[in-house]
Amino acid sequence: MDDRNLDPRMTETRRPMDAHQTLLSRLVKETTSKIVLLVLDGVGDLRTAEQPQTALEAANLPNFDALAKASSLGRLVPVATGITPGSGPGHLALFGYDPALPENDIGRGVLEALGLGLSIGPQDVAARGNFATADADGLLTDRRAGRITTSECERLSGRLRQGLAGQDLLGLDVEVHAGEGHRFVLLLRGNGLDASIADTDPQVTGKAPLTPRAKHPEAAQTADKVAHLVSIMEAILADEPKANRVLLRGFSKPPSLPSWGDLYKLRCGAFAGYPLYRGVADACGMEVVPCGKRFADLLDVVEQRFDDFDFFFLHVKQTDAAGEDGDLATKVAVLEEVDADLHRLLALGPDVLAVTGDHSTPAPMAAHSWHPVPLLLQATHCFVDDCDAFDESQATRGTLGTLPARDLVGLMLAHADRLKKFGA
Repeated sequence: MDDRNLDPRMTETRRPMDAHQTLLSRLVKETTSKIVLLVLDGVGDLRTAEQPQTALEAANLPNFDALAKASSLGRLVPVATGITPGSGPGHLALFGYDPALPENDIGRGVLEALGLGLSIGPQDVAARGNFATADADGLLTDRRAGRITTSECERLSGRLRQGLAGQDLLGLDVEVHAGEGHRFVLLLRGNGLDASIADTDPQVTGKAPLTPRAKHPEAAQTADKVAHLVSIMEAILADEPKANRVLLRGFSKPPSLPSWGDLYKLRCGAFAGYPLYRGVADACGMEVVPCGKRFADLLDVVEQRFDDFDFFFLHVKQTDAAGEDGDLATKVAVLEEVDADLHRLLALGPDVLAVTGDHSTPAPMAAHSWHPVPLLLQATHCFVDDCDAFDESQATRGTLGTLPARDLVGLMLAHADRLKKFGA
């Protein structure tokens, strides 16, 4: 996270590196090699009786499949076996941080806020919000308000700001910032705020939104203030046909992660079109480069900035969105769209290309899952295995095996000739 982008109140000493990061950092050497990490969000999928092929298997991917024949394949476990990760922990693992450590438990709220470029002080609390729909009995019928447009989200956020002005908010200074689609960021400032508040999103329809609840006694006062604030916000939205409720997740304060540039002596560029992923990259010390949302849009900017960075994080969101909708056909179409433009990325000549996901989002589940994620690693000195396609079943046969996601950083650095020999 670049301190130049932050409110001066947020600047603080970063947390120390863990043992794994310390070892890699000790061995790092500077070269001119370039590394690309292409994250197809939620790319992993399932075979079931009703869905006999995964999205990767069903898609026509001639460029990925040709690349697989010259690459190493394997699978990544994002956090730990059996653990279903959110997007924040999934990306932190890909970037080499252990998301299971308490100091790396970064709430989604602050990541969304950083992704929107907001100034956040060390004592401020941010939450990720969803506009949602509830029926006359107060039960949720749509947790995403029908996936309203970003322009509609901006209108609703403006309505909340106007309605909150002049209200008694119990000492809170409140900001509402529109995000993408149905998402917004709620930023809270005030004395003695505590971020240990449980989500108000029950994660299912047919239930009422949950009341803000303190996770420990010290957060009780903050939880009461948030509950009061939510009641006012929902009164403001009561006559909206779709977005008549707000769901809050990921209450959090700013992180202080070791910076990627400092750890690995890399100039790091992040090319992501959605706030959360820009926020994770920012929190890790990468430069967030403005770009569009489709793969071709990312490449337009990457081609212009290829001389400016050593490491490139490219994020494709649409695979995950289709998986969450249970829409295999759209997930297939997105993969084919990426494959059609893959030649543009390869033409830039990266020394290392890793393609994977931050987690699996199987269409039959219409949700994130715990299943391992396929990985493709291409480099001059990669072990070319016997796989001839990029999909889940081929990845299970690959020479890389099944690895913790946080091991990927070491693999990328080693294949880029950026690690010295360990010991005599």
